Amino acid sequence: MTILDKIIERKKVEVELAKEKVSLAALQTYPLFSRDCYSLRDSILDPQRTGIIAEFKRASPSKGLINGDVSVSEVVKGYQAAGASAISVLTDADFFQGTLADLTEARQALQIPLLRKEFIIDRYQIAEAKAYGADIILLIAACLSSKEIETLSIYAKSLGLSVLLEVHNEEELNRSIFDSIDAIGVNNRNLKDFSVSLDHSYDLATKIPDRFIKVSESGISDSETIKALKKVGYKGFLIGENFMRTESPQEAIKAFVAAL
Repeated sequence: MTILDKIIERKKVEVELAKEKVSLAALQTYPLFSRDCYSLRDSILDPQRTGIIAEFKRASPSKGLINGDVSVSEVVKGYQAAGASAISVLTDADFFQGTLADLTEARQALQIPLLRKEFIIDRYQIAEAKAYGADIILLIAACLSSKEIETLSIYAKSLGLSVLLEVHNEEELNRSIFDSIDAIGVNNRNLKDFSVSLDHSYDLATKIPDRFIKVSESGISDSETIKALKKVGYKGFLIGENFMRTESPQEAIKAFVAAL
């Protein structure tokens, strides 16, 4: 069983427990549920911003604890001030030490789009994302069927959320293209063994239709990589560990952006 398999098995249990505690109808009464979302597309294409989707991530299954000492609001405010186009916040508790409270804390600090980084397998999690302040949800092709991607993305769009689809290879890409998706991210990290290679992004660059915002995810550690990825069509760049493994992620992104 891969790490991804373990996460998804745990997620099925977690979602059912969450539904018992708070119903879908109850989520729809949360104050943040009715807010208008910021657009991922508009923010990524804004020439005043960098295209960086900066991530708040305390831990990961492959690295263990990355940074447990920093405050969500301080880090995401620093990301925003440095020119990030969007913020990603991990909400998985068991494998990434994240919480939904982190998402709401980030929302209260930001005026740019916020992504709930989660392993979504059920529309309940999408309603939850909206109720806790997200503007964007992530759908991972590796753990969803084509029909699930279509159904979940249509539901997300009905709530006003942007949809980022994550793929790892051409097969996942070809079976996952729907008009209800805003951006397609190529994860350079293999979720089965957690190895990282930017070749994934370069291989798929011309295969992603141009109507989608193209995002390269993981393994980006210097400004030269972003310049090279831009040349092949990428507009978005998800970066987490590169900033989070420092004492001050806010200062790390400032230095990174200065080099762009």
